Amino acid sequence: MKIATTDEIKRSNDLEPMVGKVVKILEESTDVKTFRISTLDGKKPFAPKPGQLGMFSLPMIGEAMFSVTNQGDDYIDMAIKKTGELTDALHEIEEGQEIGIRGPYGNGFPLEYLKGKDIVFIAGGIGLAPVRSVIMHCLKNRADYGKLTIIYGARSVEDLCFKDDLFNNWPKEENTQVYVTIDRPQEGWEGHVGFVPDYIKEIAPNPQIAIICGPPVMIKFSLPALTGLGFQSDDVITTLELRMKCGIGKCGRCNIGHKYVCLDGPVFTLTQLNEMPNEY
Repeated sequence: MKIATTDEIKRSNDLEPMVGKVVKILEESTDVKTFRISTLDGKKPFAPKPGQLGMFSLPMIGEAMFSVTNQGDDYIDMAIKKTGELTDALHEIEEGQEIGIRGPYGNGFPLEYLKGKDIVFIAGGIGLAPVRSVIMHCLKNRADYGKLTIIYGARSVEDLCFKDDLFNNWPKEENTQVYVTIDRPQEGWEGHVGFVPDYIKEIAPNPQIAIICGPPVMIKFSLPALTGLGFQSDDVITTLELRMKCGIGKCGRCNIGHKYVCLDGPVFTLTQLNEMPNEY
């Protein structure tokens, strides 16, 4: 399978952000919020493919790249985890505030290749944010895709993101199964306890397509679990979006060997990763 590069998709070289407005803020977990963003005249800032990203900026503080988790006719959603000065400041803004936004960036997931296939989505922590974008696309175009299996893990109940989707919305969808686990036993939690790689082997999903995103240690141990179940390396897909900085391949901070995550990714197959230096 060939995944398109950013240049093949068409990208903007414009580094000047447009002015957007935060129209809604959703509390996802103790340190993750979803920001719903529209233009000042109530339109969608840009139309991303699932897996593409946008640059979110605050004047005098900075800017950073975040995945688009969902979109509607007049908005995009971006989930942001508190990890430093910029994200701390973003978590302090309120609905109605103006921000800078530009995009989309990256190649996105290979939606045409996924059609007609059973897909297992595997995510840990905030890694569900980019995976959610392709889950939502598949659900909105349900007839185009086979069985959907969603496996998600977090350290604790408080760290689970998109709880309404996990426990209410997605389980109601046709031919869709959702499995949620936390790392350690917790009072009041009656669901599965354990780590995602072990849960994958226990569930043993149909080995057609796997899309995975999460902490490096989760991915490290999940990949052997998938190959052990019969998944081909060309059909295991991940995103290295955390490596993306400027979005257009100019700053050189996203390179892995001869690959630039901004231009060649951030979505790669395991086959492609195996051809790259182990620097991700």
